[in-house]
Amino acid sequence: MLTLRQLGMAGAVCAASLAATTLVARAADYNWDMPTPYADTEFQTQNTRMFADDVRRLSDGRIDITVHSANSLIKNPEIKRAVQLQQVPLAELFISNLSREDPVFEIDAIPFFAPSYQDALKLYQVTKPIMQEKLGEQGLRLLYSVPWPSQAFFTKEPIESLADLKGKKMRTYNQQTTKLAELMGVVPTTVQATEIPQAFSTGIIDLMFTSAETGVTTKAWDYTTYVYDTQAWVPKNVIFINKDVYAGLPDDLKAVLEEAAHIAEVRGWMMSMKSNIEKPQVLAANGMKVSVVPPKLDEELKAVGQKMVEAWEARAGEEGKKIIEAYRSIDY
Repeated sequence: MLTLRQLGMAGAVCAASLAATTLVARAADYNWDMPTPYADTEFQTQNTRMFADDVRRLSDGRIDITVHSANSLIKNPEIKRAVQLQQVPLAELFISNLSREDPVFEIDAIPFFAPSYQDALKLYQVTKPIMQEKLGEQGLRLLYSVPWPSQAFFTKEPIESLADLKGKKMRTYNQQTTKLAELMGVVPTTVQATEIPQAFSTGIIDLMFTSAETGVTTKAWDYTTYVYDTQAWVPKNVIFINKDVYAGLPDDLKAVLEEAAHIAEVRGWMMSMKSNIEKPQVLAANGMKVSVVPPKLDEELKAVGQKMVEAWEARAGEEGKKIIEAYRSIDY
């Protein structure tokens, strides 16, 4: 099994490999549009753009990918279907957004189940082949996956327990965060990442769970004051391509996509861990009060997380049981 140390070593090898690669200018054989819901300032989007650059370089310009960020080409809820219909050949989305389709897609968004990067890597190694199979059945091929940093709790006012939040409106973005809000006793309110500042300023939401990365991107200091580092989960994005589009490529270009995807995955994990350290410091430098979760709130949130794990196990059935057993059997 791959460890975080090995992942870092792989990142150095990938960087050295790319540094030695030169691009021979030529007309592209394939001009692809690639939508992503996230802003250009997010490291996920930056990594996606570097993936596109790597593909262009490694293919000697035969594949030219244009990345369309911030929902500018296709809106977030429509991205997967657009790839299935070949409106675009490949795209990026938050994998737990597909939770209504299959429980496997949402397991990394269960609070406190796999809260650290090492846990997230173990879980990914267990679930990756399963996700590949399930996406394949839908005409899609998984290229790579990159986690968001640990999720933090952003509020306008200080809190000590869930009682302080009763009746407040919390930003949600998928089935799991909606369930989390309900169990917390707050009102779930769907808001896309690019709409967060406006939602806070107009009173649509009062609080949110998100990464410090997104907090910095959306300038959370303009609309919230307190950040509580819950270290609750490390959810992932996936980058995928239409299966028929991939199958129609010559073998050498398939190899290019796979190499660029491997480089982007390793680099993305490194970028995420770096963001997890640096972005809370940026929040604090802009006047936000960054702290650990108060003891009572921590206890209450972990109890909510346990309920969500149990509900997921019941919904996922025998397959879910095998995933949890395999995940817990990995010891490093």
